[in-house]
Amino acid sequence: MSSHSQFALLKQRRFLPYFAVQALGAFNDNVYRQAIIGLLGYMTVSADDKSLYAMLAPAIFILPYFLFSSIAGQFAEKLEKSRLIRITTAMEIAIMSLAAVGFLTQNMTVLLVALFCTGVQSTLFGPVKYSILPSVLKPEELTGGNGLVEMGTSIAILVGMISGGMIFVLAGTQGPVVAAIAIILLAIAGNLLSRLIPKVDAGAPDLKINWNPIPESIAIWRLTRKQPAVRNAVLGVSWFWFFGTMLTSQLPAYAELHLGALPQDTTIYIFGLALFSIGTGVGSLLCEKLSARTVEIGLVPMGALGMSAFLLDLYFARSGLPPLRGLTFDSFLSAPGSTRIVIDLVGIGLFAGFFVVPLFALIQSRTPREEMSRVIAGMNIQNALFIVAAAGIGIFLQRVLGWTIPQLFLALAIANAVVAIYIFTIVPEFLMRFLSWVLVRGLYKLRLHGIEKNVPDEGAALLVCNHVSYMDALILSASVPRPVRFVMYYKIFNIPVMSWIFRTAKAIPIAGARENPELMQRAFDEIDAALADGQLVGIFPEGALTRDGEIAPFKSGMEKALERAAESGRPVPVVPMALKGMWTSMWSHRDGRMARMRVPRRFRAHVEVVAGETIDGKGATAEQLEARVRELRGGDA
Repeated sequence: MSSHSQFALLKQRRFLPYFAVQALGAFNDNVYRQAIIGLLGYMTVSADDKSLYAMLAPAIFILPYFLFSSIAGQFAEKLEKSRLIRITTAMEIAIMSLAAVGFLTQNMTVLLVALFCTGVQSTLFGPVKYSILPSVLKPEELTGGNGLVEMGTSIAILVGMISGGMIFVLAGTQGPVVAAIAIILLAIAGNLLSRLIPKVDAGAPDLKINWNPIPESIAIWRLTRKQPAVRNAVLGVSWFWFFGTMLTSQLPAYAELHLGALPQDTTIYIFGLALFSIGTGVGSLLCEKLSARTVEIGLVPMGALGMSAFLLDLYFARSGLPPLRGLTFDSFLSAPGSTRIVIDLVGIGLFAGFFVVPLFALIQSRTPREEMSRVIAGMNIQNALFIVAAAGIGIFLQRVLGWTIPQLFLALAIANAVVAIYIFTIVPEFLMRFLSWVLVRGLYKLRLHGIEKNVPDEGAALLVCNHVSYMDALILSASVPRPVRFVMYYKIFNIPVMSWIFRTAKAIPIAGARENPELMQRAFDEIDAALADGQLVGIFPEGALTRDGEIAPFKSGMEKALERAAESGRPVPVVPMALKGMWTSMWSHRDGRMARMRVPRRFRAHVEVVAGETIDGKGATAEQLEARVRELRGGDA
């Protein structure tokens, strides 16, 4: 397997400047917002005024997402992306200059106006933040790139909150000056870094801007719903924001009421937020390794289940009042039950990373480039709705129904499980990928060779491979970054349990001409339609599992598929592939019928998947492709 690490992207200009700009922007936003809270304390305003700001600030910041996301999505589609990032970071300099005036004059009205402008700038930056990734990353890098972005954002938000909150603690009477200088310098640094981002072509340069936000918001929201998988991935991301808002908004009161923190001491609250943020960052980074550099949406169900499990345990860990009160940070760590709470908060964040990163990667991989920014903008509108709903529902449950924070956590854990089941029910692909991921990753350790180089990032191609075991299609699916429509013998297709996975993956069942000529013809029609649609189609040309571990002669069926494509004026390339190490599998015919269900000699056995250079499909023969697959496999069955 390639030794590639996602961290290698941080050494490349196509990714590093963009990564630094988005992280620095999130950092500065939170320095600014926490510095406003510090200024309120510096000005010794009343508790009522502090409470008013606490209610107004989130609403002021999020309002632009409703008002301007539709326009932002269109701009992100129409303009060259690095130019748009430079524009938004230049806006940040102007906005933070206004905010600096507010700090120096200690004028809350100016600071709140600047906060609204910050929301506008974030609204404009949001669509390009995620739509740029498919243009600068290869498909197999999407999961790792998104993991780095989510990690960077989580850590930047956390460190920004801590830094902003410490300004007035450390600077004392010079706090307003230090805050003003800090936010301006950070904005300037972001703009300078943005100038290092390479040019990235616009997705739809001829798009005509619709300045009316209401009909355009409806139009871009409909774009998010064109494909079921994308629609529900967007729903999943919005639910992530609902979940995160509901959880983190309760942490300040939770720390005091249920963890025993001293009043007005935010140390334990910040520690709890840090645990969640670090967990999310680690989970985001682990996604690439767990998915073997594919867009592995099988991680999403695991993430959802883990989030609910750890949040449920958090409820049982501290469902009532704390055993001790007036705790400092050190005394909290040594208090009974604290270790369990720490593990739960990290676990929630860890699985939240598993949940959200593949969803972003799926949206980016399945959405047409010319619609990407608008789909992200539509998602941002929906995210904002879910954030507002989380705040409103939380207030209602606590203020009206009188629920405690642990009770709210219990309800959120149950609701998260219900929402996950709903998403996986209406789009079985999520659950199918989870089951196949568990099977493949649990039984085998894959080593991949030539996949990144030889399997095309987009467009149609025919994958041909030797056929050793009943797991072959699942193994290849786990190895190739793009979805593959496999052609398989109908009796394998109809194996109980596995059949549901194959159907959900849109595999194409086929039979011999003597067995079922109608099914065979229908299979070739589906192959032709899939290739015409630019999809990958996988074929095992031997027609059956090997009985002796050797490659059987390739049948001529694939030649027919290639001829049909060429006759239609759209010849497709062929990618020869070879599976190595599967002959000893319990799923092969090595010791007779698979029904004997031999216990595997060892779990996590090494299996190699090799992809050779593409061959022109026009005129390619079964003999030629068989020879190439034999060469790739070598002597290892």
